Amino acid sequence: MSELGLVAPFWVIVMIWLAKVVLLAFLSAFLAWLGIRALDALTPHIPHRERIGEDPVAIGFFIAGFFIFIGLVIHGAITALTAVTTPIVWYILDFRTWGLLAISFVVSLLVGVALFYIVDKITPKIPFANIKKSPLAAGIHIFGYLVFLGLILHAALTGPL
Repeated sequence: MSELGLVAPFWVIVMIWLAKVVLLAFLSAFLAWLGIRALDALTPHIPHRERIGEDPVAIGFFIAGFFIFIGLVIHGAITALTAVTTPIVWYILDFRTWGLLAISFVVSLLVGVALFYIVDKITPKIPFANIKKSPLAAGIHIFGYLVFLGLILHAALTGPL
């Protein structure tokens, strides 16, 4: 008679789950770096990093945005669907999940950037390029962008597929 219950010991399942959370967090951090590089490429006339470094409050906004971003990513990684039904290595290296995460991120990023440019064009009396005039404005802009990245990565991590 076969036993009912876990096939692998509980500690093994927990270690696999933790490994997946850590890998997803680092992969998401890499995607965020790519997202910031994309922002730099899309707004070459705004020197975000140079301006943020000029004001301690702007640096504080950047750090706060980073912590919110990482919190959203870790929450998404922890709450992502976890079913240990495949061999351990394939559970961690599930390339369908990684691919879906990357595709969801890229599509969300492109939609967000497109909407940003549309809003910039339909609000001509609010010149978005003036962000470059103030380190604090650049810091708040990057803060919002990091929260945006965290939200789209969280959505990609916790998606139903």
